[in-house]
Amino acid sequence: MTGIMLSFGHGFSGQAISRALYAQGGWEIFGTTRSLDKIGAILNSVAKPIVWPGADSMETLLDEATHLLISAAPNENGDPVLNALSDAIKARRDQFEWVGYLSTTGVYGDHQGGWVDESTRLTPSTERGKMRVAAETAWADMGLPLHIFRLAGIYGPGRGPFSKVRNGTARRIIKKNQLFSRIHVEDIAQVVLASIAQPNVGSIYNVCDDFAAPPEDVIGYAAELLGVPVPEGEDFETADMTPMARSFYSESKKVSNKKIKEELGVELKYPDYKAGLKALLAES
Repeated sequence: MTGIMLSFGHGFSGQAISRALYAQGGWEIFGTTRSLDKIGAILNSVAKPIVWPGADSMETLLDEATHLLISAAPNENGDPVLNALSDAIKARRDQFEWVGYLSTTGVYGDHQGGWVDESTRLTPSTERGKMRVAAETAWADMGLPLHIFRLAGIYGPGRGPFSKVRNGTARRIIKKNQLFSRIHVEDIAQVVLASIAQPNVGSIYNVCDDFAAPPEDVIGYAAELLGVPVPEGEDFETADMTPMARSFYSESKKVSNKKIKEELGVELKYPDYKAGLKALLAES
């Protein structure tokens, strides 16, 4: 499989996908960013950086692209890619072999620790989740060969609990029955590549590991791996937290990843946070 990938909002996940694609050989990858400061990271992901909005070559790039990946987050004004380029993308929809949209499991809302899968009704409780539902719908209405990936909490090299545990800023916020699902960025990449290799237009995939866990357990395990004291637990109800931090605790659920295994044949490299954190520490 080869092609030309145009990746909008080429951040942490997009860069991991880019590296995995490039390793297959035969791919040319362009990654957009709004910030000149991020060009180096894009180059390190073996993609060609495009500062956008601002690039006047976007129509030319769209003419060449065989695959689109959208990681750019929506805002109160909607999806930024569609706001700027919906007509141009729609006009070229027959040329694209595959389009992927990276969403979030936040679209499911709170299920008080219960299970959700791709057929679960979308009832987001946060503004971020509501904007993601609107963006998913907008992309689905474009008539593209669309595949939606609902990502759990992302971690990976340079993005994990170790630095905060080391410098003493990690907090173990404890809220009864609170469960989060997670996914290592390398597993995001392998799920997306599996979809590119076997497109199934209209499919939606939950992308998470096998084990939803309380967040305080993850911090505690990171401390154990580092051989430092486990931070004291803080009760959620009385903890001093920003509204943004507190909002992450407004939803609790276990996310099923059965579909990525059965439909795409994915075998996770890091099936739980313990395997993932051990690997991160060994690599650091």
